[in-house]
Amino acid sequence: WTERDEPQAAIGSHLHRLAYPKNHEFHLNKNGSILKEAYHHHGKGEVLDLLLRGEYLYAACGKAGFVVFDVANVDNKGFSERIVTAPVSMLGQRVFVETKYATSVVSPSTLALDPLRNRLPENEEQAIGLNYGFIYVTDLEEGIVAVLAATLLDGIPSNNFFKKEDVVRFNPNGVLNGATHGYMAGTRLYVVCTAGIAVVDVTDPRNPKLLSAPIPGVLREPRKLAVQFQHAFVTDADGVQVFNLTDPIHPRKIATVPLTDAQGIYAARTYLYVADGPKGLAIVDIKNPASPKLHSHFTADGLLNDTRAVQIGAINASMYGLVADGKNGLRVLQLISPENQPNFMGFSPEPKPKLIATYPTKGEAVAVSRGLDRDRVVDETGGQTVVFGRRGSRPFKEPEWMKFLQHADGTPYRVQDVVTQPDGTLTTTEGAALNPEPYVSPESAEQSEPTPRARLERRPARK
Repeated sequence: WTERDEPQAAIGSHLHRLAYPKNHEFHLNKNGSILKEAYHHHGKGEVLDLLLRGEYLYAACGKAGFVVFDVANVDNKGFSERIVTAPVSMLGQRVFVETKYATSVVSPSTLALDPLRNRLPENEEQAIGLNYGFIYVTDLEEGIVAVLAATLLDGIPSNNFFKKEDVVRFNPNGVLNGATHGYMAGTRLYVVCTAGIAVVDVTDPRNPKLLSAPIPGVLREPRKLAVQFQHAFVTDADGVQVFNLTDPIHPRKIATVPLTDAQGIYAARTYLYVADGPKGLAIVDIKNPASPKLHSHFTADGLLNDTRAVQIGAINASMYGLVADGKNGLRVLQLISPENQPNFMGFSPEPKPKLIATYPTKGEAVAVSRGLDRDRVVDETGGQTVVFGRRGSRPFKEPEWMKFLQHADGTPYRVQDVVTQPDGTLTTTEGAALNPEPYVSPESAEQSEPTPRARLERRPARK
């Protein structure tokens, strides 16, 4: 859905029109905004969820369990079969795990972080948590199936085997029955299941621990969830449910946004994007998560009418949405762009959706892979995810940064927006007057003039 050359403009976008005018015109007038190039590989069962990490695509395939596809050569015309389950015989590679009914696949990051690689002491690197070496699969009957997939990160093809001892199945007393989706927030794995939302500690993935069990009656037919900072957003039969995670181990429901058929969900700063089935893409204002508001529904004049999942990504001063639109296939939306949003450079500009491309899939489009976690240096519990430029440097750990967010008694710090009144005075949103100290420009330090030097100077004679 993008050009191969730089800049990799999304086909049909504003940047595409500027950088590749002929290709843009051909896309609109000759192809009718339909994407033409794609590659297919048959899979066992039905693919319900997928995740691209490095050169591998991890898929939850219902009754067929957890399957990994090699997509390293998906854009290499020298390969007749661009997507494979094993580039060699089954004797040389086995990267699938049988489960009862796999529903989603979760990773702490889409970056290929290998916690098992050797580290040089002189580099003073922080250790990467072992939880980054596992892929977590939610299963209707088995709860969580954690698979040590670090063997796919070491660059050695001869050891690409998932062994029985590297698979952990976790569902204590059936508390995670009906698990449909999960979200990794550092070492905490949030799972939605029939009973509600559960929190599992995977600091040691070989020995997961249930931190909090679901509270029955809070959710009705839960489907998907997303976590952003101190809030979790869950779709269920009633719409979107918002949970406060100030205490991350005990999610507390604080708000509901009624929607028709809420399914896939993505939180992007102050807006929430929800696949709302026949209603298209729902956009929810979550600037104040405790009081969310439905911003709009986008259907592209009724074309988006079977939405199942959505993923958001940004590039080149623009933001895009990839929507799995069921029977209609893949939809590409331009959400924010200089073309129709003058404030595109703000922290969280108001989205102005525009349908720019479609790829009609053979079957129903039900899932879209999460994008690359670029420029993310630390996870939600303080785990370092990239090497810093200065030796020995590291991000804050969770207990350290919580001091910036909460009082000593655990209550969060709160601030209000500043409002400029018609007379120019400043107040808070509640009307309290603000009287900031006038700004005084610091005086520049006096600089002495350098002693003038002759144009030519004789060097002192050598002794």
